[in-house]
Amino acid sequence: MNSEIRELEPKAVWNKFADLNAVPRPSKKEERVIAFMKDFGNNLGLETIEDEVGNVIIKKPATFGMEDRKTIVMQSHLDMVHQKNNDTVFDFDTQGIDMYVEGDWVKAKGTTLGADNGLGVATIMAILESNEIDHPAIEALFTIDEETGMTGAMGLKGGLLEGDILLNLDTEEDDEIGVGCAGGIDVTATGTYEEERIEHEGLKACKIEVKGLQGGHSGMQIHEGLGNANKIMNRLLYAVIEDIQVSEIDGGSLRNAIPRESVAIVVFEADKEGVIKSLLKALSETIKKEIKTMEPDLKIVFSETDLPKTVMPYGAQEQLIHALYAAHNGVYRMSADIPNLVETSNNIARVIVKNGEIKVGCLTRSSVESSKMDLANALKATFELAGCSVEFSGDYPGWTPNMDSDILKVMVPLYKELNNGEEPHVAACHAGLECGILGTNYPDMDMISFGPNIKGAHSPDESAQISSTQKYWKFVLEILKNIPKK
Repeated sequence: MNSEIRELEPKAVWNKFADLNAVPRPSKKEERVIAFMKDFGNNLGLETIEDEVGNVIIKKPATFGMEDRKTIVMQSHLDMVHQKNNDTVFDFDTQGIDMYVEGDWVKAKGTTLGADNGLGVATIMAILESNEIDHPAIEALFTIDEETGMTGAMGLKGGLLEGDILLNLDTEEDDEIGVGCAGGIDVTATGTYEEERIEHEGLKACKIEVKGLQGGHSGMQIHEGLGNANKIMNRLLYAVIEDIQVSEIDGGSLRNAIPRESVAIVVFEADKEGVIKSLLKALSETIKKEIKTMEPDLKIVFSETDLPKTVMPYGAQEQLIHALYAAHNGVYRMSADIPNLVETSNNIARVIVKNGEIKVGCLTRSSVESSKMDLANALKATFELAGCSVEFSGDYPGWTPNMDSDILKVMVPLYKELNNGEEPHVAACHAGLECGILGTNYPDMDMISFGPNIKGAHSPDESAQISSTQKYWKFVLEILKNIPKK
């Protein structure tokens, strides 16, 4: 129950998180959470602004004795990724998130939790509301649509903010201080085919389901060896490509989530059923063995279904399946400059084949602009060879690390002092933080990113660690006390 969440420490943060999670806030449908945040600021008597794209800015003066410190921007995004298990009945447009506690973790019942980036939003709200926390002048920046295009950050105009330092609260490991991130670009391939009507005599249809995969964040978890349902499904179809005709495919969901499920309907001659199913089941066992360490719950299910009216012609089917097999998925290049950092990757996020239309959606990420475009162009060439049109969209820049950052010099010794001399992990991440985009209009702003432990972001397994949130909250309060003077 959400009432259980409200008793957790720090109560100021968890209560604001519970308030926020009662408000539906899907990306591109943030009207209710924008109104919620504006009401929050106005009810506190603080200057509250909604800019022309929907970002909300709330300004709070410095507390007594902190007026000589640099103004800080505390920033998090209002929207959340909406994912649920197939057997979960839930309407993200109307329902608040149903949370519960399991040991040291807060989770949601069959859906994403919204800790990404709701805990950051809740942290800022708790500070804005408090009359007891020492802090310099604060500009709280709540951006919209981070998860599906970062259009809030892109639309934020220069001159609205006066802060010298930006604290982005969107990192998911509590021992990490982020100083850089990857940029990204959407690669979308589309095509059409003439549907072929089928004769029912002597034919059978089968539904193939790939499910039970973990899914996860297509940037932060792309190196973990997690299964991609679209690639697994395509591998199965490739194995029997000459003996089947595809009627439809529906795999994956969001561009920034590693796809957990895929469903295909295929047609074949009845007398080949035994051979086809034998091949597919043998390959299924092989795939399960290959990835059993990371994906112990993978299920590949075959079931008889009604014959569809139409299928893809063999030529179009062969082109698409070959292109999807060739299209790169996963890590493309590791950084040569930062140890263990993924430089460039791609997620084949969405595959839809139905009613004579093909759509394949990818999200390509990189901390190096030229490498990002190299992989994007490789994908473009692959799908164009299959007769598809390819569009690039949603291009956003990365955030170049500044190891001479003044706020970094404050935060590293503070972290060590609070954690018995333990060194923080100062690193760039392979995810799209808004810092790179915000930096285009605020190039002189000193930026840093940090946050509590969050696991499984962008999937229904998302969870936030209670003890880590306590650790992170203490860190936040000490940072506010130690902001440098102007």
